[in-house]
Amino acid sequence: MPLNGLDRPVLMIGCGTMAGAILARWLETGLDPARVTVVDPGRSAPPAQGVSLLSALPAALPPRAVIMLGIKPQSLPDVAPLLSPLLANGQIIISILAGVTVAGLRAALGEKTDIVRIMPNTPVALGKGVCALYADAHTDAGLVDEAQRLLAPLGLVERIGAEAQFNLITALTGCGPAFVFRFIDALAHAATTLGLDADQAARLAMATVEGASALAVQAGEPPAILADKVASKGGMTREGLDVLDEGGRFFALLTEMMRAARDRGEELERLASAG
Repeated sequence: MPLNGLDRPVLMIGCGTMAGAILARWLETGLDPARVTVVDPGRSAPPAQGVSLLSALPAALPPRAVIMLGIKPQSLPDVAPLLSPLLANGQIIISILAGVTVAGLRAALGEKTDIVRIMPNTPVALGKGVCALYADAHTDAGLVDEAQRLLAPLGLVERIGAEAQFNLITALTGCGPAFVFRFIDALAHAATTLGLDADQAARLAMATVEGASALAVQAGEPPAILADKVASKGGMTREGLDVLDEGGRFFALLTEMMRAARDRGEELERLASAG
């Protein structure tokens, strides 16, 4: 939806780094700041001009509000008893609480609550992010569609059919930017180790990854095919790829990296449900 046409008020409970990035992108794409209220006792000023700031939940909420939960997961037990009595049919709750399942949210906020669970990543601030989205059968399908349209300006919105996959997808998309940043840094570090100036190596590594990513998006071919097209037999690229590919160690390392992130997500989920 064009966000300048959004007729729902938006209440953001907590506005840290990720929720703040989402809000900034929404405002950039036309959301009227007068429709936004942020509840955050830790803030001394609103996150943007025209946005209202409260230190505590209001006495009542608009009946058609979009309510984003951007608090820390460990704060949910304190916030839920205050929020639950204010909720009504027609409101949409969008949660970015890591490790808190839809069932856990519904147990805290009320069984009839319409809840959409998302996991965005940091590039949402540029409209180039990924939002994994899950809603169970108890959430109104029309409200899920509306939430997806609301999230569209952030980048790709990917619906998940089974919440059991949420941690694995989060390991790929939520943690993925940090993994890519580390790879860029490693490219630059390797070039510096072999003799390039550090600043020059950093610029070249960044530009190389930016260009390769753009080409991969537009090419319409799998990245593996693109890599092989660049790697002429007996050439420099093939020689380097052979080092990466030897014994499958590169793929094995990335699999272990993603497994570790996924397993930590599952551990956090267990801790949240036990708490």
